[in-house]
Amino acid sequence: MLLSILIPVYNERTVAERSLSLILAAPLPENMERELVIVDDCSTDGTSAILERLARDEPRIRLFRHAVNQGKGAAVRTAIQKAQGDFCLVQDADLEYDPSEYGKLMKPLLDGRADAVFGSRYLVSEQTRVLPYWHSMMNKGLTMLSNMFSNLNLTDMETCYKVFRTDLLKSIPIRSDRFGFEPEITMKCSKRKLRVYEVPISYHGRTYEEGKKIGWKDGVKALGVILYFWLVDDLYEANYGRGLLHSLTGTPQYISWLTRVLRPHLGDRVLEIGAGLGNLTARLMARKLHYVAGEGEPLYLHALRNRFLRTPNVTVCELHPDNPADYARWAGEFDSALCVNILETAKDPALVLRSIGSCLQPGGSLLVLVPQGQGLYGSLDQAMGHLRRFSKEELSGALQQAGFQVARMYQLNKIGALSWGIFGKLLGRKQISKPALKLFDKTVWFWRRIDGLLPWRGLSLVVVAKKT
Repeated sequence: MLLSILIPVYNERTVAERSLSLILAAPLPENMERELVIVDDCSTDGTSAILERLARDEPRIRLFRHAVNQGKGAAVRTAIQKAQGDFCLVQDADLEYDPSEYGKLMKPLLDGRADAVFGSRYLVSEQTRVLPYWHSMMNKGLTMLSNMFSNLNLTDMETCYKVFRTDLLKSIPIRSDRFGFEPEITMKCSKRKLRVYEVPISYHGRTYEEGKKIGWKDGVKALGVILYFWLVDDLYEANYGRGLLHSLTGTPQYISWLTRVLRPHLGDRVLEIGAGLGNLTARLMARKLHYVAGEGEPLYLHALRNRFLRTPNVTVCELHPDNPADYARWAGEFDSALCVNILETAKDPALVLRSIGSCLQPGGSLLVLVPQGQGLYGSLDQAMGHLRRFSKEELSGALQQAGFQVARMYQLNKIGALSWGIFGKLLGRKQISKPALKLFDKTVWFWRRIDGLLPWRGLSLVVVAKKT
């Protein structure tokens, strides 16, 4: 295993060499190597020459430099893009945090209990330097506000020490250039439902005379960052996995609406195809004897395994929808199956339906959700990798050829069809604006109640079919 230690550096010539020597010598868990991904944020005090000399002599150091000063968040963003390890740990170069505590920070991740670990300066620790009262109060106040809006119960949101699995961290967009990185990543951890752990760490803070850079203005900006990312759901890198799909359909109230439609048709033994990050799985698996979440993309497969690690009735398996061999182990095992937003991206939808059918018992139910109406096909579908949109007749025919009889059809999200047509056909957009998505999610309670009254077809088509 490889740990990528992400080190943003700006004007630290007095401590940089000593700090990096401690980071290179710090003990790591067994069988773990390290790389130091250092981003020099256009230092002007001679730090650059020191870093270049150290990088020449030490192969574990990978050095990158910004042409202009952009801030800590921008430096961390660059380091994340360059990281090659299994895990990423953020480490300042100022000697305030102790690298000897890496093992403590890594343990919840290595145990499979956490997706992210924060090192807290305010939990019980062996040693912490006493710092000015108002600086500590600012940190604690920002943590309290962050907790209120993120619904996390952290003791130290502003801590430098944050550790993640690299695949998860790379999937989260980082927009803040300065110290807003801390509240931004915290809010996104909450909205992504990551399992966050805190561990106590020692802290040897500097005074402003000793070189500390963060100030009260950054505290005010952090409050703005908290409010902004509470309002805006900017949670997935659009070009990473099925990020755009989750941004468009991962709104919690919409998911609740969808589960209301699907849940009555599921039995006790369920197979879900393309489970993604488990948004539907988490809502539907309750009171099921056995729920199998199948996923083919490594990022989501790992996220699923972490999320349901200690859920005894949920099994996570690698399953590529287009590969019949992946279904063989589940032949005849289930009384119901779920196929949501899969057929429109499949090269051979009939093959996928036949493969799912092989896993169902006679009379078993298959629930399918697909985008409806080829006339709505446009730039949004292309950006999401859709190869097609379906009509009722096309989907019914494909199901019958695969050995299913259609029992029920639902039109879903008719108001969404209007937005899709405007953004995808009329305006040619490749994504729907985040404020529009937020507004939709906050008004789902209304649209759900009048959906059946609207006279046009829904954005999605939901079909319940029985295996004959």
